[in-house]
Parts: sequence; structure tokens; C-alpha cells
Amino acid sequence: MSGEGTDEPGWDVSPEDEIAPVVESTGRQVRLWREAAGMRVADFGRAIGYGEDQVRKVERGARIPRADFLERADEVLNAGGHLKACKEDMEKARYPKKVRALKLLEERAVELLMYGNHNIHGLLQTPEYAQALFETRQPALSASEVERETAARMGRKAIFERSPAPALSFIQEEVTLRRPIGGKMVLRRQLEHLMEVGQLRNVSLQVMPTDREDHAGMQGLIQVLKYGDGTAVGRSEGAFSGRPVSDPKDLRILELRYGMIRAQALTPRESLAFIEQVLGEQ
Repeated sequence: MSGEGTDEPGWDVSPEDEIAPVVESTGRQVRLWREAAGMRVADFGRAIGYGEDQVRKVERGARIPRADFLERADEVLNAGGHLKACKEDMEKARYPKKVRALKLLEERAVELLMYGNHNIHGLLQTPEYAQALFETRQPALSASEVERETAARMGRKAIFERSPAPALSFIQEEVTLRRPIGGKMVLRRQLEHLMEVGQLRNVSLQVMPTDREDHAGMQGLIQVLKYGDGTAVGRSEGAFSGRPVSDPKDLRILELRYGMIRAQALTPRESLAFIEQVLGEQ
């Protein structure tokens, strides 16, 4: 929260979004509890440190309330935990629709294969790196959109806390380790984070050196998510028009390419040493 009584930049929700009814229901609960407490909107806003316009938008379901909004509202209105209970749904609502769908796919996966050639993969990014990356988008995103996208990306990192842990395989192009997105200090912290993640037992992190003469990944990004029931979904920029595929024959092509890239890249042990070397150059 940016200050008492302020209408901070928030995250609006589109009426067409499938999550809109959940946000509207939460806003309606806030309004009913406020009215039951006999508080005017302005007084309620002051009590929880939010502007009147912000409260009205939340109550009519036009804006997604933050966790601290719901916590303070619950306390001020003596809602007995009913409003606090909405935090989990609102946390999910804050993710853009495409990210919500991706997060659900990742949450079910028992194995993930990911090759990236433009930037560090989203699941490996630090908050500062992710924010800097979103700030490079064109057309430019608003400050609120950058904040929302960054929070959504960080929310996907919950996959590292799952038990049993999924098997995660990442292959990063060398250039992604050297491009100073956000500046040298942001890159340095990002490289340090890669060193930490690369030592997790369920993670295989490999680097594809720029000087490799043979490279099966010239057709771009590859992502494959495998599930416990034997099914899978994958996507590649250079195959099937970039659309997700789940047919075993199509997935075999993606896995063949990924396997070749994996064989051509540095081993995980060599890759950590390489990242450490790049870190030392910063």
C-alpha cells in the first residue's frame, strides 16, 4: 500500500474475463459487510488506508483487492475471517488469464522440459529480472500492468515447493546469461539465483554455448509438460505454427529436438561452472 487514503495503482479486471464473477462476488461481500457495520464508503476507506474510489471499484467488482485490503477490511468490519478467506481466490484472479491457464498446466506436471533462447526462463527469473523484462515490452506496459505480470510470474515459482517435486529440465542459451536485462546488478543477482536453483536435486540446468557448431534448437523455444497419466502438452516457436500440441506424434518431434539440444549443451555440472565463470566476469 502506498499510503493512507490513497488510491494506489490497482489491477482492474475485464468484465469479459472468466474470473470476473469471483471478483464481483468478493466485492459484493465487502459491500454487504460494510453496510452491516453502518460505515460510509469514505469512512471505511480511511479506516483501512484506501481511497474512496478504490473501495467503490472493489465493491462493484471492477478491481481486484489486494491481500492487505481484505485483511484490514475483515478486521475493521469484524467479518470473522470471511473476507480474509477470499485472499486465495483474489491472488489467482490477479494473474492474467493466459498465466492462470499456464500455472494450472504447470501445477499438474510431473516433468517439465524447457529450452529458452531469448531470456532466462520465467520459472528461473528473479523479481527484479522479470520486472525489467516486462518493462522492455512494446507497446509499453503501464506500471500497474508490469506489477501484475511480475507478480503472476513469481506466483508460478510455487512449483519449486511442490511435494513430490516435479523433474525440471532447463536449457539456456549462453547469450541469456550475458544480456544485462535491468542492468549489471540485476543480472548478477539473476546469475546467483541460477546457481542456487541449479543445485536442487530435481532440477537439471544446462547451458548451450554460443560457439557450438551443431545446434538443434535453431527453430526457437521449446516447452514440454508431462503428466502423471502419461499425457503431455508441448509448444515450440518453430513447429506447428507455435500452437500447443498434445498428439503423441507431434510431441515426439518436440522431444526429439529437445533431446538433441540437451546432448549438445554443456552437462549440468559444466553448466554451473560456466555460470559461475560468467558471474565472475560481472
